[in-house]
Amino acid sequence: MKVEGVGILTGWGRGVEALPPDARSAAAGRTVIGLGRPDYPGDRFRRVPRECLLGIAAVDELLRTLGRTGATLAGSDTALLYATASTYGASNRLFIESAGRTLHFPYTAPSAVPAEVAIEFGLTGPYVNYIGGATATLDAIWYAGRLLDRGECARALVLAVEALEECADLYRRGRWLVRGPLVEAAGCALLVPGGLRCVYAEGVPEPSSLDQRLGEMFACGPLIELAASADPPRGLTGVWRGRRSALRWI
Repeated sequence: MKVEGVGILTGWGRGVEALPPDARSAAAGRTVIGLGRPDYPGDRFRRVPRECLLGIAAVDELLRTLGRTGATLAGSDTALLYATASTYGASNRLFIESAGRTLHFPYTAPSAVPAEVAIEFGLTGPYVNYIGGATATLDAIWYAGRLLDRGECARALVLAVEALEECADLYRRGRWLVRGPLVEAAGCALLVPGGLRCVYAEGVPEPSSLDQRLGEMFACGPLIELAASADPPRGLTGVWRGRRSALRWI
């Protein structure tokens, strides 16, 4: 498969170029580097949780970098593969703790983000959710390659969103579980047929050269690594809860 483009938004700014030389120093003691709430007009967008808007914004950023419109993605030929480690936690907490608010229960599901993305861009092709950190995104990229190889789609979007501010105090309490700083991010890659084949690499992967610049972005890390890679990528790495994975192109 070939990587046509990657759209990246992080708490540091737009694109890989916005990453600081050292995330820990740039955070200056902050637990979470936030992305804020994207500004989309209309009543439907006013009601949806912030993480859904971040997913839509990531696809918009991809389209901006490619100079295309959303109409080029619409229909059954586009697969959507979504990965996240934490985003549904934001809506779950809001639903539990905010009695009387208008948040609807379906938005507490992990599928809420890709559902809103599918509605916004008219996507009706294959669809898979992956729950976990960087290794989940590697699984999504690998499976996108299989869908393309088998002709089950003409293009695949691999989307990852991490909304962290709503649960910042929980992360502070469990600070031994993740390294800081936590950085909110949303990324989307467009994959198409052609190029080299993507396979799992054997052995223990080397850490990403971007690790020091990223901070902790959970599932979004591999997409940022992909955006910074040459064409074709040399490889991608991911670590999550003791699991280490790597992809390479052959």
